[in-house]
Amino acid sequence: MTATQDMPPISADITVKPVNKRVAKKAPFPISIYQTAVGKKWVMAITGIMMMGFVFFHMFGNFKMYFGPEEYNAYAAGLRTMLVPILPPQWALWILRLTLIPAFLLHLHSAYSLTMLNKRTRSVKTKRDYIAANFASRTMRYSGIILLAFLGFHITTLTLGKGGPAMPDFVEGDVYGNVVNTLSVWWVSVIYIISNLALGVHLFHGAWSMFQSLGVNNPRINGLRKGFAIGFTVIVVGINITFPIAVLTGVVGY
Repeated sequence: MTATQDMPPISADITVKPVNKRVAKKAPFPISIYQTAVGKKWVMAITGIMMMGFVFFHMFGNFKMYFGPEEYNAYAAGLRTMLVPILPPQWALWILRLTLIPAFLLHLHSAYSLTMLNKRTRSVKTKRDYIAANFASRTMRYSGIILLAFLGFHITTLTLGKGGPAMPDFVEGDVYGNVVNTLSVWWVSVIYIISNLALGVHLFHGAWSMFQSLGVNNPRINGLRKGFAIGFTVIVVGINITFPIAVLTGVVGY
C-alpha cells in the first residue's frame, strides 16, 4: 500500500473561512494630527503663545495700579464693557475666557501626553544629559503645578472674593481696593512672589522651546531665541513682582 492510499479521503464540504480583519477607523483631521507627537508639540506651542499673550496683557493692565484707584478701576470696568454696544456688556470678556480655558486645558493635556509618550518610548534607562537639559526644562512639571495652584488661589481671592483671611473686605467693583487689601497680607504677597518666580522658570523654557516645537530651529537664530526668552521673562516677572513689594512698602495704597 502506498502512502497515498493510507491518507483519508478529502471532504469536499471543507470551506475556508475568511479572516475578519478589523481596520481601525481613522480619526477626524484635527484629532488625527493631535494623536501624533508632532501634533501635540504644535498644540502645546500654540496654546503656550496664547498663555504668554494673556500673562503679558494681564501684567500690562495691572501696571495701571501705579496710576491710582480711579485709573485702575476704570481699566477693570473697561474689560467688562469691551466692544459695547456691538456686544452686550461682558460678552467680549467671556469670549476671551471661553477661548483661553480650552487653550489652557489643551496645554495641560498635551504636556502630560508628551511626558507619558516619552516614558513609554524610553525602552532603556539612560543617564540624562543634565548639561543639555537646563534647570527650567527639568522643572517644567513642578513650575506648572505651582502655577495651577496659584491660578486657583488667584481666582478664589481676587475674582470671587472667597479667600477668607487672604481677601479681607472684598468690595464688588473696587478692583484697586481688593488688590491692595489682598497684597497687604504678607503671606499672600510671599505666595504671589514665589508663584511669579515659578512663572519665570516656565516662561523662559516655554518661550525658548516653542520655536523648536514649531519647526523654527536654526543655530543662526538661537541667540535671538534665547534673547527673546530672557527679555520676555524678565519684563513680565520683574514687573509682576513689583506689585506686592509696592503694596507692602506703602508705595501703592490709600
